Amino acid sequence: MTDIHSVHQFTVKNIKGEMVSLAQFHGKVLLFVNLASKCGFTPQYKGLQALYEKLSNKGFEILGFPCNQFGGQEPGSESEIQSFCSANYGVTFPLFAKIDVNGGKADPVYEFLKKEEPGILGTELIKWNFTKFLVDKQGHVLRRFGPNVTPESLEADVLAALG
Repeated sequence: MTDIHSVHQFTVKNIKGEMVSLAQFHGKVLLFVNLASKCGFTPQYKGLQALYEKLSNKGFEILGFPCNQFGGQEPGSESEIQSFCSANYGVTFPLFAKIDVNGGKADPVYEFLKKEEPGILGTELIKWNFTKFLVDKQGHVLRRFGPNVTPESLEADVLAALG
């Protein structure tokens, strides 16, 4: 993984099971979020969708990755997750297949994100659902935000990254 320098070098599976090259997002500012439907932070879906609606026409994308590693708070199948997000929060930003973000089966794109922007005290582990990574137009990680950082409070950072 030493020659990897951008999220655009990864391919991931979307929520419909199709492989998606993240290279298609080159030139856009990205926010990666590990999601869960049964978490205390789940209402952040509303704020994420609002931020997406406000800034997607300026070159901003949110990439949502469901994860069941924290308290079993995302037990559903991909189709159940997609239905939940659509019915309860009107989510239109891209959702991806359920993944692990920590441990031996962690998705490679999340291994890259964590290595590029470690958390508090340099730990690479993601501590909970709704951890966020802001990525610039070239696919470089700018910043990591904890679950308690609301989507609404990210607007200034996103706008700065958009230029």
